[in-house]
Order: sequence, then structure tokens, then C-alpha cells
Amino acid sequence: RVYRKRSVSQDRISRKRFLLKSNSLLKAKNDERVLFMRYFDLHCDTLVACLDQNKSLIDNDLHVSVKKGDRFAPYVQCAAVWLPDSVRGAAALQYFDRHAAYFRKMAETGAFTVLETGEDLEKLGNKQGTAFILTVEGGSAVAGDLKNIHYLRENGVRVMTLTWNGSNEIGSGVMSGDKFGLTPFGKLAVKEMEKEGIVIDVSHASEALFYDVAENTERPFIATHSNSKVLCKHPRNLTDDQFRIICNRGGLVGLNYFKAFLNDDPAKADIEDLFAHAEHFLSLGGADVVAMGSDFDGSDMPHGITGLESVEDIANVFLRHNLPEALVDKIFFENAASFFKRFDRNA
Repeated sequence: RVYRKRSVSQDRISRKRFLLKSNSLLKAKNDERVLFMRYFDLHCDTLVACLDQNKSLIDNDLHVSVKKGDRFAPYVQCAAVWLPDSVRGAAALQYFDRHAAYFRKMAETGAFTVLETGEDLEKLGNKQGTAFILTVEGGSAVAGDLKNIHYLRENGVRVMTLTWNGSNEIGSGVMSGDKFGLTPFGKLAVKEMEKEGIVIDVSHASEALFYDVAENTERPFIATHSNSKVLCKHPRNLTDDQFRIICNRGGLVGLNYFKAFLNDDPAKADIEDLFAHAEHFLSLGGADVVAMGSDFDGSDMPHGITGLESVEDIANVFLRHNLPEALVDKIFFENAASFFKRFDRNA
């Protein structure tokens, strides 16, 4: 399907324009009706950035904070513990433990909700404010030991990206140059992840790893922060065939805001490029699959995006391109929320 652009002047588009008829919450404030949209983001690196820079997850000057999340009802953010490729073995698990402890310390303030199951999402409803889902970016956190997959799940991990850019005990990363896909240990690891209820994430996977995952798993898997290789040739993006496989599995693909993944000339990247990637995936039958995976606090943003405060502007660009409001809500929230609820129900 091709969505025709509408001629609507920028100054007529306001925060109130984003009207989700069945799901919006309207709150009286200063005798005005203020709209709160729903937003679900599959990937950010804010957790690591906060610990590295000695900042608070609650209020900071980064792309993401709990305070900024108050503009949504609700705001659900997958917060990754990113592991550099240089951290391996026991040190990798210790690295995870340190970041998970920081996450728990922030959660003890009561400033946000922690979501560990689909049932938690059901209970959240359209509550204003921030909820976090703990994830891992880099299967080196498992340290080559299957029992650590259970340990990660016991510590609230919901999603694990199998590799970062390099290779690890599970498989080959997209920038590694390795062609082996899943290792023998990796084949056992993905089965254990499915058993434990940790969603497999193939962003950063080499093509060989991607296809090995498709062949050696049964449950849906996702790409939390990847765009279309048709529109931007960066190796981190997905081919149409890869996207269709994720669709056929009932997975998700989160649109990445990183300017180098949006446009072959990153200096020119803007919100229109982000929409173009969404439109392309929609043309492949991705209406139930396309979601958001910003990569906030882990990458350089394109023109027009400065952090969470820009999300409504992104949504309004999508609306100006004549996407139905219900479809925009699916992309910005419902597809991801429905996936996690469904993933647990079908366990």
C-alpha cells in the first residue's frame, strides 16, 4: 500500500493533533484538555549511560529519563544492559550484575514501574508515566554457560540481543566478518532462551546468524532496533527477506532513529527518513510488526529528534503522511505491547 502525503501546514500540527480515539487519556490541567499519547520503545542505552556518567535514571540531561516519560500514558521503555565486545566470560556476567543492581536501586524509588511479564503489561493499562523492561544487548552476558540464561530471566531480563557487533559464544555479529552463524553452544542457548521466556533479538546479528536463528527456533523473534537495507545500505539494517521472515513468525521490528541507519548520507537524515523506513516495511505487510526502537542514548539522532520530547513530533509526521491514527498507535505502542502479552500467553 502506498500512503499519499497530505498537504497540512506544520503550524497546524500540535501535540493535541495526535488523537487516538479509543486509547487516549485526557487530563484536565489549567482548564485545558491535555492529550497523552502512548509510546513503547524496544531499545535504548540509557541505563548504561546513566551508570557510566553517574546520572540518575529519574531526571537527567540524556535522551531518556523517567521525568520525560511523564508526557505519555503510558511510556514503556526496554532498557538494555549493553555489553562491549571486549567484556567476556565471568567479567561479562559481573558487568550485567552491576547494571542490574543500579536498575533495581532506581526502581526502589518507586518513580517507575518494572515490567517482567505480559500480565504486568495488562495491569499497567493506560497509566500515565514510565515503565521499564530490562533487556540485554550482547549474549556474552551468558558467559558461555546455559544456566546463566535462567539467571538472567530470574533477574528480570525479558529480551536478549544475541550479539553486539562482534562475535561471541552464541554466534557471529554483523560487523565481525565471521560467517559461522550460531555456534553449537548458540544452538543450545536459543532453545534455552525460548524455554525461559527470554525473547530473542536479532538486531546486530550477521546474516548467517539471522538465518540460523530462523532455522533453529520455534517461537517468534524480534529485531529491536533495525531499519530497511533497501533504503539505507548499512550492514545493520534488514533485507526484505529478513523482514518477511520476522513477519511470518509473528515478531517485531523496531525502527532505529540512528542517523547512520536512516540515510546513506547520515548528515542529511531526518524524521522523513524514519517515516520512509516505516512506509517500506508497511508495504511488505508489516502493519502488525513495525514498532519503535529508538536507540536513544546509544547513537546520534537525525535532524528533528533530540530525545523523548521529540516523539510526538515523529508521530505527527507519520500522521501528515496520511497514516490512519489507529495504525500510528499500533506502530508507536500497540504492536509491541500486544507482542509481549501474546508471547507469554503462548508459552
